[in-house]
Amino acid sequence: MLRFLKKSEYVILLTLTVFLLIGITVSTGKSITPVSAYSTSAASAIVIESNTGKVLYEKNADEKRQIASTTKILTAITVLENTDDLEKMIKIPDEAVGVEGSSIYLRKGEELRVIDLLYGLMLRSGNDCAVALACITSGSVENFSVLMNMTAKRAGACSSHFCNPHGLPDDNHYSTARDMVMISAYAMKNDVFRKIVSTKIYKDCSSPDGGNRTFLNKNKILNMVEGGNGLKTGYTKAAGRCLISSAERNGKQIICVVLNCGPMFEESRDLIDEAFEKLMENEE
Repeated sequence: MLRFLKKSEYVILLTLTVFLLIGITVSTGKSITPVSAYSTSAASAIVIESNTGKVLYEKNADEKRQIASTTKILTAITVLENTDDLEKMIKIPDEAVGVEGSSIYLRKGEELRVIDLLYGLMLRSGNDCAVALACITSGSVENFSVLMNMTAKRAGACSSHFCNPHGLPDDNHYSTARDMVMISAYAMKNDVFRKIVSTKIYKDCSSPDGGNRTFLNKNKILNMVEGGNGLKTGYTKAAGRCLISSAERNGKQIICVVLNCGPMFEESRDLIDEAFEKLMENEE
């Protein structure tokens, strides 16, 4: 026969339940507070406030993965740190003509400024621009890869290896979400790099037909997110959809990395907005 608890018995039972839960929490070291609103379907991800380096969210951040054209962040900063004159006209090397994948369709023998190739690299993800920049900076893709790895080490990346400037699949070309966010934070300290990756449209690159090429930035974060100011998209079958994005609000700079993420723009937007909300809550 059922018996309803008296009020005094209910209070005792409730008190014992609370103490039991506290005991479980202390003994296991696990919190019983609600889970953070952060979430992503990405295979690997990380979100940081780059001015302080504070990690706000991470998921499989140390897992080594293919990173596709997000590689070009490292390519660009390596070129910028090893080039004195960005306005210098250079003749496009034969190796840069007809490179597979995304391209600005460089032609044999044409001449462009280094800065034009950097915009073609970062806005249109030109693999031909990547090879051209590697060759004019170091003489060959192989030599440039040595510089890339040196730059990555300076940025604090310790679990990566780069063997090409464009990110096309190679078993010896890989990084992690954590390494890529450090490389990105390092690159964003360079004023020219920041200007390039925050540019939505570039019209100053000459074309062999006498006109100008127009580069529209593939990074939708620039328009989707308040304060969006970078960085780079990437895709190969091996890597999946990859995005390293950033935004600045009230002196705070958020950088978000998602690797192998189907809805990469939408989820990066949500992660960035959540990060700014968390920072604001901590300041109140």
